[in-house]
Parts: sequence; structure tokens; C-alpha cells
Amino acid sequence: MDITKKIAEELQVKVSQVQAAVQLIDEGCTIPFIARYRKEVTGALNDEQLRNLDERLKYLRNLEDRKTQVLASIEEQGKLTEALQAQILAAETMVLVEDLYRPYKQKRRTRATIAKEKGLEPFAEMILAQNVTQPLEELAADFLSEEEGKEVKTAKDAIAGAMDIIAEQISDVADYRTYIREITMKEGQIVSAAKDEKAESVYEMYYEYSEALATVPGHRILAMNRGESEKILTIKIEAPVERICRYLEKKILVSDNTYTTDVLKETIADAYDRLIAPAIEREIRSNLTEVAEDGAIKVFGKNLEQLLLQPPIAGKTVLGWDPAFRTGCKLAVVDATGKVLDTKVIYPTAPHNRVEESKDEVEKLIRKYHVSLISCGNGTASRESEQIIADMIKERNLTDVDYVITNEAGASVYSASKLATEEFPDFDVAQRSAVSIARRVQDPLAELVKIEPKSIGVGQYQHDMNQKKLTETLTGVVEDSVNKVGVDLNTASASLLAYISGISKTVAKNIVDYRETNGRFTNRKQLLKVSKLGPKAFEQCAGFMRITGGENPLDATSVHPESYEAAKKLLELMGYDCNSITSGELIGLKGKVENIQKMAEELGIGEMTLTDIIKELEKPGRDPRDEMPKPILRKDVLNMEDLQPGMILKGTVRNVIDFGAFVDIGVHQDGLVHISQMCANKRVEHPLDVVRVGDIVDVRVIDVDVAKARIGLSMILDESEAKKMGTKKFGDRKNTSGNRKNDNRRKQKQDGLNLSGLSKFMR
Repeated sequence: MDITKKIAEELQVKVSQVQAAVQLIDEGCTIPFIARYRKEVTGALNDEQLRNLDERLKYLRNLEDRKTQVLASIEEQGKLTEALQAQILAAETMVLVEDLYRPYKQKRRTRATIAKEKGLEPFAEMILAQNVTQPLEELAADFLSEEEGKEVKTAKDAIAGAMDIIAEQISDVADYRTYIREITMKEGQIVSAAKDEKAESVYEMYYEYSEALATVPGHRILAMNRGESEKILTIKIEAPVERICRYLEKKILVSDNTYTTDVLKETIADAYDRLIAPAIEREIRSNLTEVAEDGAIKVFGKNLEQLLLQPPIAGKTVLGWDPAFRTGCKLAVVDATGKVLDTKVIYPTAPHNRVEESKDEVEKLIRKYHVSLISCGNGTASRESEQIIADMIKERNLTDVDYVITNEAGASVYSASKLATEEFPDFDVAQRSAVSIARRVQDPLAELVKIEPKSIGVGQYQHDMNQKKLTETLTGVVEDSVNKVGVDLNTASASLLAYISGISKTVAKNIVDYRETNGRFTNRKQLLKVSKLGPKAFEQCAGFMRITGGENPLDATSVHPESYEAAKKLLELMGYDCNSITSGELIGLKGKVENIQKMAEELGIGEMTLTDIIKELEKPGRDPRDEMPKPILRKDVLNMEDLQPGMILKGTVRNVIDFGAFVDIGVHQDGLVHISQMCANKRVEHPLDVVRVGDIVDVRVIDVDVAKARIGLSMILDESEAKKMGTKKFGDRKNTSGNRKNDNRRKQKQDGLNLSGLSKFMR
């Protein structure tokens, strides 16, 4: 297989682009480095394309290695033909390679191998040839044996053994398996049933449920899988059995032989039921799960990227508020640089209810440290805490103070980690959590990289999927996000530095140690003095490291050191005196380069590189997060009881899943915008096509259930337009054609899980 050509076709890019990217990857270049600094070489493949390319490259290379192993094994057996070799070499999936290898693969001892040991293989070949002219019982007499270990005592035993051999031969034919797999996926159904129909659970919609395999969405596959793993559901695949058997009979029954036809039909049915169907079901379910997981991981990754790239709220002293009931609310005051100024525990919530005393303590902290923002975690007791914060701001006339509800997912994981213990050895777990909640609004990226990506919790079913693939994908997302923003070499933590292109955890720690021993970095070249950071690692990381106020102002930009000469020459051509700015801050580039192509030729660099340099020099050290939506700061709280259908509110997208998005509208409970309520004039294929985590959106309240803590929202603000779309309330869903009964019960659920149980699945 021409791997580069295959990948180029899949990614819809040029073969030369793939060849260049593969060469760079093989040379040890990282994806962020290639995406940012080798655009000319790859034709500007972005980081997402490059990660897809890298994933497919690994798969296809493993596929080629497996083909080599299979061919060697078959050749060693002396059974390799030119036709078989051509089939194996042309195979484009691991599944097909294994299908072709199946007849030659060493098997465990089966009914067929036992029958062969008894000398029944010639008898099986006679039956399969379908040219016998006498009853099989008479032919079987020649194969009866009394030999110990090879006993065939009756004609019935001989026929049964021959049928076992034929059944295994049928099951080993790759073409048969390919057809059965494809027709089952095209026409089959996935069916779920309850082990106990009377038991209450979040899976009740699946107690008697079926859906076409060809159309079942990924989130329902994952929901059923979890129900099965929790021993609440039983799942099976219903295939078009009659059609499959007719296909096999047509392929195998070459003549209408009175003596063999009925036996072969019975053998075909046995081959399918006993040998083929269970394996195909496992393969299909495995494939459905893999596709569903890939989709969920992709959504998780997109959500995580948006969360990491939320714009910092800089220049504010923040009070982090970790809400709780019995153990009290933990507070931490953090200055604009992230330094902890003070911590305290207050008890405004049940069972203590020391509200006024708590307000006094918080007010003292606010006035003493000039706090301008309170960051309240969204965990247990956050609703009660938010109400107290809003009342205090109003009652105490704290006009300069705002508050924001902060997603605290993963804060507890960080607080109990070795990293947090090293950072705050004298703090308890709750105090560390309050500090994290405060810092999350000051610099979300710098704080969130301290937490294992999958613990941040912006997806669905993360604990049920392939953990290796999930970790690899999310780590890639964090890596891309950190490198997209860049880091301050003199302030970045080892946790943040470890995600920079070409930097390992060990080297990141060495950078911090060097900084602490020798003082701040004044130029990028000093990185080469760091232990274990050689020229290759320097090439990969230098452009993503920023030094503010250093010896060379270009060190404060994303311009790579390899392009410094070109950048300086550009500045000179634009009328700047480079000698006068070498020790100062680089001012924004003014003026316009009229002819990029001509200028690039003059500077001896590529047009894409020149464009990037110009963009950076126009606004040196720009932060790409500035272009993201700003968090909504609040002074007052809205209660769920205040909501009325038709109200238009502004909210923040907290999570995006396959069937909608959860939006924070200033009420303790996030509302759900179903996918059908996202756009009035077109069908939305996936919510990510419309919204991302952190987006600020206007929504209309369409349904409120205070008792069940459910809020239905719509992004279609015009009610007349919404009526055309058909307003969906909780649990309304287009009824799947394969569904059976209990429609009324299913209508109480919401696309796979009832909302009361959904929070459990978000963790």
C-alpha cells in the first residue's frame, strides 16, 4: 500500500504535503512545531490535520507490519498463493487481513480439529463436493473407527464430525464474513432489554428498545454499553438471518443433491449460528463502540480546547470561594499575579447558618485586599453560596465587586495531587481547592494544565471509553492549546512548560531549576544551557517561549529565532532602526507590505512565514485568547422560581454533548438547549457546529420544572420561528422506527439518559 497516497486521499490534501509531514514527524518534530513553523514545507497543514495524519500513519504502518507477519506465517506453512498474497497486500483494514489469515491461523482445539484427527476430513470433502450417489450413512461406514482417541462409533457420529469440519471451513471464508458484516450493519438492529423491568434506573428508555445499526448515534451506544456493564441491560444484535443463510446457500450449494443438500443447509445454519454470528456481533459492537468513543473523544477535545482557551481576567485580586455545607466554605484571596494573600473558612450554609458573621468576614477580606472579583465554584452548596454573595454585594454596597460561577471540575483532583502538596505544603485540600478556583479565572490555561485532562469533565462517558486513546487525544489538545498561546519563560510553572513543544517533564523541571539558580532568562539562547535541552529540543520549543523585557525584543514574540535575521531586515526595510530597539520593547509594526511575494523573495523566506512574522510584529506578544468570549460577571442572582417561558437571557455554554448544550444562565441549574432548538433555518448535524464551551449566547426559556430542577432553553429567540421547528421539551425526541413499546415511559427521558441522572454521567 502507498501509505502517503492513502492518507492524502483520506485527508483530501496533496501527496507532497503528506510526504513532507511524514518526513518531519520521522525526524522527531512535534505537531505544534510543524503546524506553526513549517507551513511552507507542509502546505500549511493545521494541527488537527497533522494529528489525524499522525494517527493514520501509525495505523497504516502497523497494518503493513501485520501483513508482513501474516504473509511470512502462511508462506512458512507452504500455502501462500499469488492470489492470496495479492488479496492480503491489497487489504486496507486490519479486520480484512485477519479474515484472510483465519484459515491459516493456528487454532485452539475445536470440534472441527477433533473431527480431522479422527480422519473425517475426506468425508467432509465428499459431502461438500455434492456429487455423492448414495446415502451418507452408507458412505460413513468407511470412516468408522475403534482406535483409541480416534473413535467414530456410528454413521451419525461420522456425519456430525464432517459437518463440524465443513462449518468451520465456511466460517473461515473471508468473503462470506465480509458480506455478513456489511449486510448486518446495513439491515441489522441493536436490541436492548432490562434484566429487571421493575427496577428504576436512568436506563429505562432502553428497557425494551431497538434501533437500526446503520443510524444509531454514538451517545446511545455508549449509554447502552454502560447499562450493560452495570448489569441493568442485556444487549444483542439482530441480523437479517434468513437473507444471510440464503446468501451462504447460494454460494455453497452448487447442485441439488438428494443426499447432501439438507445436511449442508443444516451445516450452513450451524456455521452461522455457532461460529460466524457471535464473532460478527462482537466485531460490530466493538466497531460501534470505537466509532462512538472517537466521536465522544472528539467532542470532549473540542470542549476542553475551548475551556483551556478562555480569556484570562487579568489585573484583578480574586477571592476564590469553595462552597460546602457541613465543613464550611473555604476562601482564598489571590493577588493579580496569583500569589495567595490570605485564606479563611466561613460557615454561612446549613447546618451552621452563620450568614451575617460570614458576610462580615468576607467584607473584611474584600476591603483589606481590594478584592474586585469573587470566583465561586459550581459544586455542592454553590447555589446557596451564590445567593449569599449576591445579597452581600447588594447589602454592603460593594459596587466595585462582581462574582462569577467557575467550573471547579478537577479542582479536588489537583488539591490532593503531589503537585499541589509541593506548591502549598501548609494548606489543607480545601484551601488548595479555593486557590485553584480563584486562579482559574485569572489564567485558566496555566491552572488547568495542572490537572489530568480527563478529570476536567467537559464531555460524556469519559470513564467508559478507551483510556489510552482518550488520554492521548486530550493531551494533544492541551499541548496544542499551550503552544498556541505560548508561555512566559520566567514565570511559567513546570506543569505548563511540560506541554511546550519538545519539552519533557524532566526538562521542564530543569528549566525551573535553572531559573531559580541563575535568575530570570534574558534571552532565548540561554535555554541551551539548561540540562538535557539540546539543539533539537531548542528548535522545537524556542518559538513558544516568551521573554518580556529581555535583551532581544523579538524574544517576546512568537517569531522563531531561525527567522530573526529576516524579521530584523523586514523592520529595516519598513524604516525601523533595529539598533534603537534591541534593548527595549518592540513597538507594533506600522505600515503595510504591499507585495508579500516580492518581499519574501528579498528576505529569503517563504510567504507564509513572512505573513506570520508581519502578523506578530503588528501586535507583538498578542494573546489569541483575547479573541474568545469574555466570561459573564454578575452582581445579582436569578432564582429558578423567577424563570418564566419566553424570557430572553444571556448565558455561558458550560458543556456540549451529542444532543445539545448545557448553558449557565445565572441559575444554579444549567439549562439544556436541545440540538433541535439551536437554529431556525437549517438542520444542525452536531451542536459543535453552532456552539463551543465558553460561548456567550442569548437563549429563550421554553420550559421550567422546579421540582425536577430542569430548564429547557432555545437559541431560537423568535417564538414564531420556534413553532415552525416544533418546540422540544424535556425528553421529546423523534421516535426511532425500531422502537417497541413503552413510548410513554420513553418520552420522560432525554436522548439516552433522563436529566436527573445525567449529572452522574458528566463526572
